[in-house]
Amino acid sequence: MRKDDFEQVYARYYKAVYAYLMTLCHDSELAADLAQETFYKALRGIDRFQGECPVNVWLCSIAKHALADHYRRHKREAPLPETPPDPPDRDPLPGEKLEQRQGALTLHRALHALPEPYREVFWLRVYGELTFAEIGALHEKTESWARVTYYRARAKLKEALP
Repeated sequence: MRKDDFEQVYARYYKAVYAYLMTLCHDSELAADLAQETFYKALRGIDRFQGECPVNVWLCSIAKHALADHYRRHKREAPLPETPPDPPDRDPLPGEKLEQRQGALTLHRALHALPEPYREVFWLRVYGELTFAEIGALHEKTESWARVTYYRARAKLKEALP
């Protein structure tokens, strides 16, 4: 890949990298900052990219390391999200809204309680919309490993939820 092509890479993958970071940190400002840092690091290291994995997997790997570096520098844990990820199409009734919020919070708590790598694989598959092959490549594992880990995460969530 050449540096001349990088503007197209940025336009094509920025939203995916941002969404991936949002699934990990649940902070829009931090995700935006780290997405910018990811593309800066990718541009600096573009000569070393050999095309052994898809570009989005390479970028998400850089993003994951950028987030880990950020947490190391700031010595804090990712906060638990307070709001459901997707608003409903219609305005719910007050009782429905409370139930939805409590249900979403229960789900997020259960997800947050999952041990690694189950939590991250589940987030990548459901919210990051990555394929099992991309998840496996991101973790330097096989597609089968990603698939098995995802299904085990689902089973653990089913046990944890009422």
